[in-house]
Amino acid sequence: MSTKRSKGSVPVTPFLCGVDEAGRGPLAGAVYAAAVILDPERPVPGLADSKLLDGPRRDALAIAIRRDALAWAVATATVAEIDALNILRASLEAMARAIDALGVDPQEVVVDGLHVPRTRWPSRAIVKGDRLVPAISAASILAKTARDEEMVALDARFPGYGFARHKGYPTAEHLAALRSLGPCEIHRRTFGPVREAIAQHRLPL
Repeated sequence: MSTKRSKGSVPVTPFLCGVDEAGRGPLAGAVYAAAVILDPERPVPGLADSKLLDGPRRDALAIAIRRDALAWAVATATVAEIDALNILRASLEAMARAIDALGVDPQEVVVDGLHVPRTRWPSRAIVKGDRLVPAISAASILAKTARDEEMVALDARFPGYGFARHKGYPTAEHLAALRSLGPCEIHRRTFGPVREAIAQHRLPL
């Protein structure tokens, strides 16, 4: 899955592309990544690491980013890809897809964390970049809000697990549901608590 938006009237101009992911820690659902090139003529006030913002503030900033950024894209790696590749490699693949979907050439790609995805542009990783670089903060907000929205939608398809509340993270509520119900099709079968639930319910891997 990927979504993208760029301002068609703006010429391809080299700018800094911030990249971040959301959803490496959960036991269920896809991992999301976003890439953002901010427009220097239309700054977005209040950007910060998405984890430091409450839900309404994140949602408001996501709207502003989509409206005012020079270009943005959100992409995913599926649960099947996470189980086949491992979560780090799947996260990097989602990041690469987001960068590829931008439609605007960046001058440099900066990524939150320790690793960089495949890209033809000069790139570097920045520890705590989501708190230091506005474009990465913007990417973290888009990835987080897009993933949260999808997990709320999946809660209706897979009732009983509480996905709308915990978004797939290993909360006490989620672990109890796993033990009671067993895993569903969006659980990451290579993750420890899910494997334990598979064994408990005598399900095939």
